[in-house]
Amino acid sequence: MSFQQRIDQRLSERRSAGAYRSRTISENGSGREISVNGRQYLNFSSNDYLGLSRDTAVIRAWQEGADRYGIGSAGSGHVTGFTSAHAQLEQELAEWLGYPRALMFISGYAANQAVIAALMQKGDFIFADKLSHASLMEASMQSDATLRRFQHNQPDSLEKLLSKSDGGQALVVTEGVFSMDGDSAPLSALAEKSRQSGAWLMVDDAHGVGVCGEQGRGTSDQQRIKPDLLVVTFGKAFGLSGAAVLCSESVAEYFIQFARHLIYSTSMPPAQACALRVALQQVRKGDDLREQLQHNVQLFRRGLADTRLQLMASDSAIQPVIIGENQAALDLAQNLRDQGIWASAIRPPTVPPGTARLRITLSAAHQEQDIQRLLEGFYAAINA
Repeated sequence: MSFQQRIDQRLSERRSAGAYRSRTISENGSGREISVNGRQYLNFSSNDYLGLSRDTAVIRAWQEGADRYGIGSAGSGHVTGFTSAHAQLEQELAEWLGYPRALMFISGYAANQAVIAALMQKGDFIFADKLSHASLMEASMQSDATLRRFQHNQPDSLEKLLSKSDGGQALVVTEGVFSMDGDSAPLSALAEKSRQSGAWLMVDDAHGVGVCGEQGRGTSDQQRIKPDLLVVTFGKAFGLSGAAVLCSESVAEYFIQFARHLIYSTSMPPAQACALRVALQQVRKGDDLREQLQHNVQLFRRGLADTRLQLMASDSAIQPVIIGENQAALDLAQNLRDQGIWASAIRPPTVPPGTARLRITLSAAHQEQDIQRLLEGFYAAINA
């Protein structure tokens, strides 16, 4: 089979399964509202949980950073791409989250790949929650370590796997808040199981940082634990992009020497680092934003409680509505779209077969009438 035949076959299979992905051109970014093909929609698919992507102070900081540093870093951080803006941001993140060091990465995907690739060797073991993000699973499968997956959010399942491992180093991997189900990991129990076995714990808190914990420090802070490796990303509650790995002094120096994603990637624009420093200030003082977000979450959940729709057990900004079949999820998303509501259908392989869903994401930027309109859209769709 030629390359073209292989490509054509895989695309045909994806279409037949109702799992074909396509990209949508947004004409105004991805805030509370989204404009597509000249039409405005209420947007319930954005990860901008605190609404900071449109914060005027954050935007001004980017503009001022661009005036000072230019619009790009023009190199790896190991060459000329590590500026005072990057260094200040790393220091402020480390102090905020209570770690000796923070290292900036261009994305959360790159950070997860870099950590696992640099740290794990042949003879080691990775114990990952079965629903861990694709970046964690792919990095684990590509590493020389042996990957074993424990049942989702089941510390006893982890303990059994840990007890059967022998030799090598062990790394336990989980998300803080899971990106597709919206539930939180039992980090306290996972940390205890890891400690008892001598394993390190790595937490990807992309969807928890900024939203949970004191000053938005995330799920680890909320559950009073400190993982050996903490990954935070800036494409959700911070309203921008990029990521950081929080770790010890020696581990940070190790990654500077051996993390290829850090060494060989152009660093984020220093103007972005300037904006992130201001976004961090907004996150730290954003208790009112977190309260508004939680109000919106509870309003939505109460509004769907008496319907036949299946909500996941989530108190986070991620509120998956389980539909089941791929086409049914696509049809419901289109019905809402016809009503001026943008809510994305998520299908396998992103989620397990038979669990296609509408992944509703709520923001502090949403107003109460927005939530009511979303609920009315659901009522109209299921009664059609």
